[in-house]
Amino acid sequence: MIRKYRESEIPTLLAIWENASLLAHPFLSDDFQAMVKQMMAEKYLPNSETWVYVESDRILGFISMSDDEIGGLFVDPKSHSKGIGTALVNYVGQFHDNLEVEVFRDNKIGKPFYEKIGFTVIKEYFMEGADQIVLRMKMS
Repeated sequence: MIRKYRESEIPTLLAIWENASLLAHPFLSDDFQAMVKQMMAEKYLPNSETWVYVESDRILGFISMSDDEIGGLFVDPKSHSKGIGTALVNYVGQFHDNLEVEVFRDNKIGKPFYEKIGFTVIKEYFMEGADQIVLRMKMS
């Protein structure tokens, strides 16, 4: 089942984010990861549209939207490759005509996932704080 998240679930979402992010972004510094985690808790999650994927009363993943941009899509690593990420993207796709996302070029999980479900690169840039190249992708 997919539903809107509840503010009381932010700690659960942060735990999913941390586990998935460490797996997908081993190239990011600990300081950068800590800064993003704080921003997620204090600014991003409270100010975005976020939906959770729930199975047996357990949150297995979530997607956060800011207008037509997927600001975050994270699935518990134990639940990868089970269609949860695709289900979440398809769900928000019902409400957004032009989905876009930014993903680190070196993300060996996220980049292939987005390519597989039909996103293509429309732009790339260098993100100073992360010291990484970021790809902006659009659902084609």
